[in-house]
Amino acid sequence: MKVSVKKFDCITIGSGGGAKISSPAASMGLKVAVIEKDSLGGTCLNRGCIPSKMLIHPADVAIEIKEAHRFDIHNNPQFSVDFKKLVERISSTVDSDSNKIVTSYSNHPNITLYRGTAKFIENKIIEINGEQITADKIFIAVGTRPTIPNIPGLAGTPYMTSTEALRNTTLPSSMIIIGGGYIGCELGHAYGALGTKTTFLVRSKLLRSQDTEIAEEFQKVFSRYHDVRLGSVPTKVEYNNNTFTVHYTQDTKNSSVSAETLLIATGISSNVDTLDLINTDIEIQSGNFIKVNEYLETSVADVYSLGDCIGKYFFRHSVNFEGEYLFDYVFGGKTQTPIHYPPMPHAVFTHPQVAGVGASEDELKNQKIDYVVGLNPYKSSAMGMALLSDHGFCKILVDRKTRKILGGHIIGPEASDMIHMIIAYMNMNATLDDMLRTIYIHPALPEIVRNAARKAKTALDKNLVRV
Repeated sequence: MKVSVKKFDCITIGSGGGAKISSPAASMGLKVAVIEKDSLGGTCLNRGCIPSKMLIHPADVAIEIKEAHRFDIHNNPQFSVDFKKLVERISSTVDSDSNKIVTSYSNHPNITLYRGTAKFIENKIIEINGEQITADKIFIAVGTRPTIPNIPGLAGTPYMTSTEALRNTTLPSSMIIIGGGYIGCELGHAYGALGTKTTFLVRSKLLRSQDTEIAEEFQKVFSRYHDVRLGSVPTKVEYNNNTFTVHYTQDTKNSSVSAETLLIATGISSNVDTLDLINTDIEIQSGNFIKVNEYLETSVADVYSLGDCIGKYFFRHSVNFEGEYLFDYVFGGKTQTPIHYPPMPHAVFTHPQVAGVGASEDELKNQKIDYVVGLNPYKSSAMGMALLSDHGFCKILVDRKTRKILGGHIIGPEASDMIHMIIAYMNMNATLDDMLRTIYIHPALPEIVRNAARKAKTALDKNLVRV
C-alpha cells in the first residue's frame, strides 16, 4: 500500500534560527511545516544565550557587591541569594516566550507544527511521527547539543551539562567544571559569583580560541575567583554519598578533587546524526556537519542548511544572518549571490568579559600579514581610573599598508558593548584614520578604543609592530 505524502511549500527542521525563514514565508502565504523535537525557540532561547545571560547578570551584580569596598563603600559581604527564586524566574520567562511561539504557530493558518524528530527516508521526503511530508524547499537548522566525554564512571551519574545547569534550582556549595571554553567559563562564573566554590579542570588553557594575549589576561584574572587547574586530564569519575570525585592527571601526577556537583562543558556535537541522512544524497563533512556551498545549498537541490549544524559559526547572530540571507533569495525575490559574511563578532559573558571581531594576532602571524598592534589598558583612560581598573585592555590590529582594521579584541568591563565600535568600522571597510577622526565622549569607556587606535598610529608612524 502506497503511503500518502503531504506536500508543503516549505519545511524548516528546527525552530531556532529556522524561524528566520518559516515565519516570513508563512506570512507571504506559503504553506509551511515546522518540525521541532524540543521546546520552540531553539538553543538560544531555551538552553543558551538568553537564560545564561539572565543568570550571569545577577552574578555580575554579586561581584560588584563583593568588591564595593574598593570604592570605600562598605557592606556585609556575606550577602545571600534566593537561587531557587532566581532560576524559577528565568525558567518561567524562557518558557513563556517559548509557549508564545507555540501559540503563534498554532494560530497561523499557513503553519503546521510537528513536535518530534525528523527522519529523512528519501532526498526530500521526511517522516515525522509516522507521517510523511515533503516540500518544494527544505531548510535544515537542527543545531548542536553538549558533547559528553568518554570518562570512565561518568555515565549514570547526575552530572550537569549547560542544559541542567540553567534549570538547577539549588545553589551547590561546590562544583567541578570539566572544560575551559566559553560555556564552562560563563556558567562557572555565574555559579562562582553567587556562592559556589568552583574548580576548573582544563586540558590546555582557558578560552584557547581567543587571541593569545586575551587568553593570557583572562587566565590571570579569572584565576583570582576560581581554582583553575591547567593541563588536567580526567581519568575517572566517582559518585558516592551525593559527592562527585574526579580523578585526573596533571603534569604526569595523579590527583583528585571532590565537589557536590559536576558540570560537563567539553564542547558541542552536531544534531545531524538524528536526521537519518544516510537515506539521502546530502553530504556530510568532518565533525558530522552538513556540507553546504556558498549559497548554503546542500548537495541535494532545494535542500538548504544553516546555523550550528553546518559547522561554520556557532552564534545566534550568525544563524539569524544566514536565515535572512536564505529567505531573501529563495522567497524574497533577490538575486542569488554567494553569502558574504561581514566581520563576525563574538563575546564571552564572564568576569572579566571578553569580545572580539576579525582576525587574532596569532592568525595574522600565521598568514604572514604585515600588521601593527595598538594596545591600551583600561587603566590608561579617565573612566578606567574611575573604575579603579587593575586589568583589561583593548587591542586593535591594523594592516600596515592599507591602514584597514584587521581585528579588534577587548577584555574588561562592557567589552561586548565596546566591541561594536570596531565591528562598525570594519563593516564599513574603514581605516585607522577614520577611527581617529571620530570624536569620542569624554570620559566614556570607548576612549580606551580610541587610545588603542592612537597607539596603532604611533606604531605605523615609527615603523614599529606595536606600541
